[in-house]
Amino acid sequence: MKIPKHVAIILDGNGRWAKSKGMPRNYGHTVGAKNVETVCKAAHEMGIEYLTLYAFSTENWSRPSGEVEALMKLLESYLKNCIKTADKNNMRVRVIGDKSGLSPRFQEQIALLEEASAKNDGLNLQIAINYGSRDEMIRAVRRMAEDLNDGVLVRDQISEEVLERYLDTAGIPDPDLLIRTSGEQRLSNFLLWQLAYSEFYFASVPWPDFHAEELKEAIEAYNKRDRRFGSLSEDA
Repeated sequence: MKIPKHVAIILDGNGRWAKSKGMPRNYGHTVGAKNVETVCKAAHEMGIEYLTLYAFSTENWSRPSGEVEALMKLLESYLKNCIKTADKNNMRVRVIGDKSGLSPRFQEQIALLEEASAKNDGLNLQIAINYGSRDEMIRAVRRMAEDLNDGVLVRDQISEEVLERYLDTAGIPDPDLLIRTSGEQRLSNFLLWQLAYSEFYFASVPWPDFHAEELKEAIEAYNKRDRRFGSLSEDA
């Protein structure tokens, strides 16, 4: 079975999962956070090299303030504990998204985690926090414009490869497979540039119930796709 090098996952359904069990939405987020390590372990054992998880979008700030506050605390706690997890599992962790929109304490926690895990050469885990693909591209274009003004870059040098160096995912290969849990079938402003040629898989189970077996099913479905690039018959 061919294993995708990079898998991206939109973690959806935590709140609905909790509601189905008569629990508050924040309970679903807590269980969902615990499931990250389970899926990371399964991904590594299957031979996946890069795993990108959509944890908190730029649009998520519009949720009720109590839920947002709880999510931020949960993410901060997860990243703090992730230093030990990354060391134990030889995992490199990076956070993508607009970090300037997070609290100084949160930004410091991210910097500590990224620095502590930078030399690990096992699974590459990217966590998208305060991330929106349109926002990412706007920030990339602004940085590119600054380099044009400063003479670091000239107009004729601009290409897809150059633009990619300004994205949050610079140096990370594009996903081969996107998975969204909980049955929803939309991208929700996630990795719009990077997913241009990715295969999509929509799992019916919510994120807290998405484990190794569900990941295996997604990869089996990926293997049934006829992936062809660079020809006029690509979509034939």
